[in-house]
Amino acid sequence: MTTPVEADAVVVGAGPAGTAFALNLAPLHRVLVLDRRAGPAVRIGESLAPAARRLLADMGLWDAFLAEGHSPCHGGRSVWGGPLPVEADSLRDLDGPGWHLDRGRFDGWLRRVAASRGAALLVPAQPLSVDRAGQGWLLEVETAGRRIPVHARLLVDAGGRGSPLAKRFGARRAVSDRLVCGWVHGIDAPGRQSGLTWIEAEPDGWWYSAPLPEGRRVVAFHTDADLPAAADARDTASLLRRLSTCSVLSDSLRACGFEADGQGEGRGGFCAAHSSSLSPASGEGWLAVGDAALGFDPLSSQGIFNALYTGLAAAEAADRHLSGDPTALSNYAAGLTPIREAYRAHLRAWYGLERRWQDRPFWSRRLSNPLSPLGRGT
Repeated sequence: MTTPVEADAVVVGAGPAGTAFALNLAPLHRVLVLDRRAGPAVRIGESLAPAARRLLADMGLWDAFLAEGHSPCHGGRSVWGGPLPVEADSLRDLDGPGWHLDRGRFDGWLRRVAASRGAALLVPAQPLSVDRAGQGWLLEVETAGRRIPVHARLLVDAGGRGSPLAKRFGARRAVSDRLVCGWVHGIDAPGRQSGLTWIEAEPDGWWYSAPLPEGRRVVAFHTDADLPAAADARDTASLLRRLSTCSVLSDSLRACGFEADGQGEGRGGFCAAHSSSLSPASGEGWLAVGDAALGFDPLSSQGIFNALYTGLAAAEAADRHLSGDPTALSNYAAGLTPIREAYRAHLRAWYGLERRWQDRPFWSRRLSNPLSPLGRGT
């Protein structure tokens, strides 16, 4: 039998949460990162909250992040709770502006940083089996047509909302809503990009648009998966037709000279965007990070921030665990509870501001009993 590859921690998932964990732990312990994709996936453009500056500084990444050239976000306009747009800026934020990320470039940069700090990346690869082996784990990993054994002391689920590892260990996800997102990428006319984020409510959901680096833009529509409007979110042509009825945002996009991309993989997509939480978020010899632990509604603009935060916090817990602290993993999971509760309170307050369509299913659900479990786990 082939001698197993030895690692202190194996991370399944090379998104921002998994790579943030790896780049923080790799200088101290042997870290192996697995991902089924050879490179970052095509994703909707993401906003990074101003407070991420402190996280990046703590991880020794702030100057390197600035050198990547992502676009600053100095404010936003919203049509929410009434027909007129309202503008807010970040001039009074002590952390400065937020950021509009080129997600592919951002994710690839985090992978490179993790590797430069000593993490081993095995991509594309996926675990076929995970079994207990003494005080650790034995994985059978498939990569490049081969199957290799990997022995690890700690497993990290960074696999997104699917929580692929945690489910194997009996953890369950509490899903709070049915939110889905359809999006399209495109380009603004030269010199006409505003640099502001747009959010606009409509009877069956809400729209989001943000500029991206190199003159590009993302436009996204959010609704519930069981509503007829979800058919528009799934189909790019239908999404663009629906956009034309969204008067304020469509006027703004025309002013920017926005044109959607043509055919191709990067044109757009459709994904789950619901709020959810994993219980428990850690167990004997494992923990979850990022969306695998807490899934945030995009309205919060906290998804990438949460990925970076949980990656860092989990790395600190993993170091203590690998050094013999029996409470490290459970303390990490307990620390996620106040984050979840604060998120729920803020999201409930923001959705509660929009009362123009209380008779429509999308809004009545959020006004009557927001963020209550749907009665099913995954």
